[in-house]
Amino acid sequence: MNRRKGEKPEASSYHVLHKLPFGDSPYVRAKHVQLVEKDPDAAIALFWEAINAGDRVDSALKDMAVVMKQQDRANQAIEAISSFRHLCSKQAQESLDNVLIDLYKKSGRVEEQIELLKQKLRMIYQGEAFNGKPTKTARSHGKKFQVTIKQETSRILGNLGWAYMQQGNYMAAEVVYQKAQTIDPDANKACNLCMCLIKHQRYTEAESVLEEVLQGKLLGSDDPKSKNRCEELVKELKQCQSTVPSSNSLGLKIEDAFLEGLDQLMNQWTPFRSRRLPIFEEISPFRDQLAC
Repeated sequence: MNRRKGEKPEASSYHVLHKLPFGDSPYVRAKHVQLVEKDPDAAIALFWEAINAGDRVDSALKDMAVVMKQQDRANQAIEAISSFRHLCSKQAQESLDNVLIDLYKKSGRVEEQIELLKQKLRMIYQGEAFNGKPTKTARSHGKKFQVTIKQETSRILGNLGWAYMQQGNYMAAEVVYQKAQTIDPDANKACNLCMCLIKHQRYTEAESVLEEVLQGKLLGSDDPKSKNRCEELVKELKQCQSTVPSSNSLGLKIEDAFLEGLDQLMNQWTPFRSRRLPIFEEISPFRDQLAC
């Protein structure tokens, strides 16, 4: 392992073990208090000090918001990001948006969550996501991996579908999940899609979606949570009586708009702007009418 000049081997190992940055700045002290001393309130105070001192502001603001979320201070974290993100670099804005989405979800601010998710879809549509690159490096549980634009699109659509479900807007949620599954299918989104279909009494389609999970055809089908959820949905389906769904011209119109806009999104991974409005603009005039 490469070490800084004059640095003792044991010091280097200590920083690697605790995933700490080097130095003695406010941000470094904040990370030490957060990860080693495990004192979130003291860490937040030091993150504030780092932000005010201009010390690694990108990381300090993001890390502070995460700690605030863990302390059930989501609304304060939202206010902090909104007030200080202008101090952060352009490259940090996408990560801050991802943190904001989690904070909106945590605090039950569904409308704001939906608007930000649609904004992120708009950025993808206009070729502005990932700083214009086709992939980005992400990190999960300390491991790095590559995420493609299409995978990111499917993930955002899944979050958008879930947000619509929290509003009781199962029609919009269903269309979003349908498209997300055509891009990058997985068991979790399949279960959510099934729930939407059950709400619309489309039991045969719901059973077909669940069958793919039961047969292990989708990513995450072997996950214990997905298996349990799938079993619960199967029981719910058995208790339901099949009915012929009534036609809904408004639903068809909105579905067409969703599918057309998202098809453009899938096929045009460039800054080219279509004359047609993308999906998030097409759905807006009908959203209030669809709320259950």
